[in-house]
Formats: sequence, C-alpha cells, structure tokens
Amino acid sequence: MGRSVAMSDTGIRFQRANFVVSDLERSLTFYRDILGMEVNYQKQSAADSYSYDVFEIDRAAVMNFAVLATSDQPRVMALTELKGIELPPVPAPRRAAIVLDVADIDGVVAASKHAGLHVYEEDHLVTNDGREGREVGIVDFDDNLVVIYHITKAAAE
Repeated sequence: MGRSVAMSDTGIRFQRANFVVSDLERSLTFYRDILGMEVNYQKQSAADSYSYDVFEIDRAAVMNFAVLATSDQPRVMALTELKGIELPPVPAPRRAAIVLDVADIDGVVAASKHAGLHVYEEDHLVTNDGREGREVGIVDFDDNLVVIYHITKAAAE
C-alpha cells in the first residue's frame, strides 16, 4: 500500500507545478543546469496516462516527464515532454508562470542569456509587506515564463 501524505488543516497540499516542453534534455539545461534543480526521476508516460486527457494532448504524441526538486523541496516541479507533435505558441498574455527565490540572480541571468533564452530587464521588487529585492523574468526554450527574485532588504520597522 502507498505511503500516506499528511494534508494541512485546510485539506489541501501543493504538490508541484508542471510545464509542457518539446525537448526534455534541452529543458533540463535550464531547469537543472542553470537554475540548479535536481532530477528526482524521469520516465515515459503510459499510453493511457490521464495527462493526455487533462492537457488535451494528441495521443500521437509520445510523452515523457521529469520530476524536479530543490535542495529542500522534493518533487516541486515537473516537465512533460511531448514528442511527435508541434507545440503551438503560448498566447499573450501569458497565463502561467513559476516564481522562484534564487540567491544568485546574476549567475542565472548570465547563464540564461548565454543559453539564448529571452531575459527581461531586471525590476526593483517591493513586496506587500515592504521588503525589497530584485526580480527578473526568463522565458524557457518552450516559451514558459519563470520569474526569479531575491529579497535584498528587510521591511522597514
């Protein structure tokens, strides 16, 4: 029998985000090699995977996925690769993004630019509670948006 995972008092627990990608290995150069996420596991999806239905994926596509972690968050992100079909462009305005607290913003930005990814101009971040920091949007190889930030100044007391 599978291991039970404790839910919060609200009855909900966030499991992971997922991005659809066209080339898993290429995507891992960003998520693993540049951002520093770890690959928990990779596998090919079953032909009867529920993902075909909920993502409205043509069953002609071969689907593989990787589940990623950070140093303190297991299985927090997944990448679902679709082979054999062309991904349509992501419509504007973007409808989804992941937001990551990254200590080495300069390193991630430089490596992202070197990889040929679109990197937006950095912005000054002011949180709702008055903390300040830096934030930068990066578009991955498949047009998925990742916003990185880091708090550099505590809220004034």
